[in-house]
Amino acid sequence: MQKKLITQREIRHKRLRKKIIGTSTRPRLCVYRSLKNLSAQLINDTDGKTIVSVSTFSKDSKSSVKCGGNVEAAVMLGKLTAEKAKEKGITQVVFDKGGRFFHGRIKAFAESARKTGLVF
Repeated sequence: MQKKLITQREIRHKRLRKKIIGTSTRPRLCVYRSLKNLSAQLINDTDGKTIVSVSTFSKDSKSSVKCGGNVEAAVMLGKLTAEKAKEKGITQVVFDKGGRFFHGRIKAFAESARKTGLVF
């Protein structure tokens, strides 16, 4: 029988998700980071619905950024996410960094979203 290897990031993410719940008034801003791209979603966990979804491999963002996996792309994605959230009437969110550490692309994304008007 083969054991499933659970990474430290997955353990942190499970511990974090016990405490963070997105509601209709304050949805969860979930950030996913891969080597080549970033994606973010605003999720209402009580209804189980995604309100806003943005990624660096979408048509909106591919034209403005050359590479989707760097800090410049994270800044652009944070700004785009905050703008789309404002269009839906959302100003406050709960930040879910997916068990990742708060530095690099995750930090750049968060600071850009805060500058554009999201509160978390």
